[in-house]
Amino acid sequence: MNIIQENIDELNAVLKVKVVANDYLPKVETALKDYQKKASIPGFRPGKVPSGMIKKMYGKSIMVDEINKLLNDSLYNYLNENKIEVLGNPLPKADSIIDWDNQQEFEFLYEMGLAPKFTVDLSPKDKFVYQTVKIDDELVNKYVSDIAKRYGKVENVDVSEETDLLNGDFVELDSNGEILAGGVFKTGSLFLDRIKEASTKKSLVGLKKEDKVVLDAAKIAENATELASLLGIDKAQAEAFTSKLQFTVRGVSRLAAAEINQDFFDKIYGPGAISTEEEFKLKIKDELSAMFVNDSERKFYNDVVEHLMNKINFNLPTQFLKRWIVAANEKPVTPEQVESEFDGYSKGLKWQLIENKIIKDNNLQVTNEEVVEHTKELIQQQFAQMGQGPMGDEELTQTTQRVLANQEEAKKLYEKLYGQKVMTLFKTKFTLDNKEVAYDDFFKKA
Repeated sequence: MNIIQENIDELNAVLKVKVVANDYLPKVETALKDYQKKASIPGFRPGKVPSGMIKKMYGKSIMVDEINKLLNDSLYNYLNENKIEVLGNPLPKADSIIDWDNQQEFEFLYEMGLAPKFTVDLSPKDKFVYQTVKIDDELVNKYVSDIAKRYGKVENVDVSEETDLLNGDFVELDSNGEILAGGVFKTGSLFLDRIKEASTKKSLVGLKKEDKVVLDAAKIAENATELASLLGIDKAQAEAFTSKLQFTVRGVSRLAAAEINQDFFDKIYGPGAISTEEEFKLKIKDELSAMFVNDSERKFYNDVVEHLMNKINFNLPTQFLKRWIVAANEKPVTPEQVESEFDGYSKGLKWQLIENKIIKDNNLQVTNEEVVEHTKELIQQQFAQMGQGPMGDEELTQTTQRVLANQEEAKKLYEKLYGQKVMTLFKTKFTLDNKEVAYDDFFKKA
């Protein structure tokens, strides 16, 4: 077998693979003998079918299978031994013509998309603002109020206020403002604090049982999915829904906040863990600080990704990749679909290449032991969240092995740990300006 690489340009190449009879015939003969031993054909005892008949019946298909196996192994070895970085997998050229019935020597042509060459410079000259949420008294008090409501109780009231829940009937109206025969009729609920549009929210405040109000459907739900759920219609109908709705109030509910006392503290943290409101607020402050760490990390990471994506310029073998997406997809994909989604795909691929380059250049490694320990920690955390005690060593080991036996899950865990190591590297390579910002400002920017 002979393999020759012909470069078309820096990003595209063709592999010419020449296969002669001596490359595949020994494997074909062995496979034919195995077939002869196992073949069950009427008129012949098992294992006694003439070799000529076996060859006539199965020879061509066996030859094709063995040559394909040989090609797959040879291409993999060639790329690996020559350290050729490809995008996707080599694709057989569409115009290659093979006469399996008469040829003994073959030439197979494969198109390849080559990974671009580029450098990644992680320099302290590049500065980033590392933002953290300022945990001030106002934010702590807001969360204390939210928790008190969560542990509170619902009571019926006579007149609606801005944070109440309205229960009632939605009826679709026609263009004249009359009830539309056969239109939408649905009993449902409106959470007033979820309604963002000011005039709509105002129209729902001060209502009593049996009051009626006309609403614009687009202003009581943030998206078609939410409107579909509210009105009991499918998403396609919700997207096209433009009618006005009459809403008749059948009841007004209000969530009364729980009283902040020892019973309240015990319900949340267990008996005696917290004994004063001051301790409770300090505990909330610590929890908020820990909770917002992931948000700070995510924002910093996204800022670095955007910076590097803009700073590092290279091209991709675009036409090859579009053909490869069509060929590699399990479900049929049209050229129009590929075109519409390719920009997002290429951006994702570009970042993947940059991140892989960073990992390789900085010799970042995730060991099997690290993955095992991380998986054990996740399992124990999950058990704790469900209110269960820690798992025993033997059971924990067996559960971890089951999780990691799933290749998809194992891949996600490796990627997560590599991502953490890349994040740590960013913090050591770049100059960071740590800055506390108010909660609202942080999440507007994030």
